[in-house]
Amino acid sequence: MSLSTPTNNIKVFVIAMLVSVAIQRSANVLAFQSKAHVRRALLSGMSQHIERSSFLCPVKRWMSTENTTEKTEEELAAIKAEREARKAEKERLKAEKKAKKEAERLALEQAEEIQDVTYLFFEEQDQYEPFGDLSRTMSRSRTGREFVKVQDLEGEGSKYGPGDTVWLRGRLHSIRVKGGSCFLVLRQYSFHTVQACFFKDKENPDFSQKMIKYLKSLTEESVVDIEGVLESAEVKSCSVQNVEVKIKRIHSVTKAASILPFLVEDASRSEAEVDASQETDRPFPRLGQELRLDNRWMDLRAPANNAIMRVQSMVCQLFRESLYSQGFIEIHTPKLIAGESESGAGVFTTDYFGQTACLAQSPQLYKQMAISSDLTRVFEIGPVFRAENSHTRRHLCEFTGLDLEMAINDHYMETLEVIHKMFKHIFNGLETRMAKELEIIRQQYQSEPVTFTEEPCVIHWPEAMEILTKEGFDIGDGMGDLTGAMELALGKVVKEIYGTDFFMLDKYPMEERPFYTMPDPDDPKFSNSYDIFIRGQEICSGAQRCHDPELLEELLAQKGIEAGDGLKSYIQSFRDGVYPHAGAGIGLERVVFLYLGLDNVRKASMFPRDPNRCTP
Repeated sequence: MSLSTPTNNIKVFVIAMLVSVAIQRSANVLAFQSKAHVRRALLSGMSQHIERSSFLCPVKRWMSTENTTEKTEEELAAIKAEREARKAEKERLKAEKKAKKEAERLALEQAEEIQDVTYLFFEEQDQYEPFGDLSRTMSRSRTGREFVKVQDLEGEGSKYGPGDTVWLRGRLHSIRVKGGSCFLVLRQYSFHTVQACFFKDKENPDFSQKMIKYLKSLTEESVVDIEGVLESAEVKSCSVQNVEVKIKRIHSVTKAASILPFLVEDASRSEAEVDASQETDRPFPRLGQELRLDNRWMDLRAPANNAIMRVQSMVCQLFRESLYSQGFIEIHTPKLIAGESESGAGVFTTDYFGQTACLAQSPQLYKQMAISSDLTRVFEIGPVFRAENSHTRRHLCEFTGLDLEMAINDHYMETLEVIHKMFKHIFNGLETRMAKELEIIRQQYQSEPVTFTEEPCVIHWPEAMEILTKEGFDIGDGMGDLTGAMELALGKVVKEIYGTDFFMLDKYPMEERPFYTMPDPDDPKFSNSYDIFIRGQEICSGAQRCHDPELLEELLAQKGIEAGDGLKSYIQSFRDGVYPHAGAGIGLERVVFLYLGLDNVRKASMFPRDPNRCTP
């Protein structure tokens, strides 16, 4: 019987289809499981055996979770260790690369670093770099360089001209470096300035690059040495206007801080300039008095302020010249004394080996005792101390006194004539010898020369009271001291009547004068004393002194002053015989302050002392 029937054929076909489907499904499951096993093997670092999937139960095998077991602690530790090792290696490579780059940078920086220059001898300077800070000046050698004054670079009689090589030392007033060029201003003695310049040399780019780098490192107000060649130029902003210096060599001697309390340029402007700038887009800073005095060394670098100190020096010189020419000698008296030298004036006291001593309020007693020593015409320039808690614009606790004392024959006018002659010498000398300094000062602080008469202009007390009464002042009984306003009003009227800023007022009330003042012979309520004024303000006080010991003791008693040890020797010097004499004490700072028309006496003092200031 044949097996090939339709029914059998259908069965065979169905079975074949089922077998084909089962084979395909088993292949897919095996492929999926194979991939999962390989992934797990890679993560654990171990080779895993992958079982063959059962052909007969592919679905059941695919759903099984028996091979998804969690990793052991050893396996997790190994994974972590491997991860950290890779991270550490990455960091090591990064650090190594950074260190290499830093080493390259340092090597380049060291190669470009500008070393200090130890300049020993001019003959050897070709061996030294033409730029760089000078080693600290410690008197190693005399270099042999011949430095030139800026003020000598031009003008009548100058021996320097274009093409000359010069050495200059001064302050770096200003500097501007842009690209391959540099312009700077060198300042000497505060107000002599010259321009210096440097331009990139295309034939020597390495040298130029280093020079420009060094120039950029310099700070304003540093002290620098420059060697350069003079070239013709028109420079309106400097005092030397016809030449400039082409820099060949430059060294910093001492470097100033990069941040200064204020700029010298700002300290050099007048109040009018500062006021006018306030309405503009770039107002100038207004420097207060306390800031200036706290940094006085900077303030004194301003041309006008520096010139004021030079005028002060000249006043002392002219004072000496005039008095030497009139037969005076200079003396030096003690500044530590046993008692007060000026009644009515505050005194500073100090311990003197268990005793109380005072700082001298004046050399008054000692210059009078000099007359008793037959030193008949004496003067002194020295410090004066006044413990007065005064905060006005014209008072100081320490100032420099210009004192003189002289024997007289008949009348204190002899002394006033000597004083007048001396002040004429000072006024004329300042205008002729200090013309440049006065010009600079008057650019910042406006004033006119002091006017004075050929012979002494002496106003007597009654006349002064009459003038003040007409000016509307209540003078009472006319026996009180003058106020500041009264002095100014009197000065104004005297200028109108007599045409002078400089005058003398005598016959002050005795009550207002020190104990050693000689009374007026006609009216003991008044005295043979005098004050001297410039522009309506007092600069000098003086008198005929009481040389009679008995009268002197009476005057002490009237003022309630006990004659202590210091006064006993003073009076005794008169008992042993003394010439009649007169004198005066002048405040140096006040003379300068008023002559120059300044607004505050502190501007005329190098380092002023007042109730609020004992430094710098």
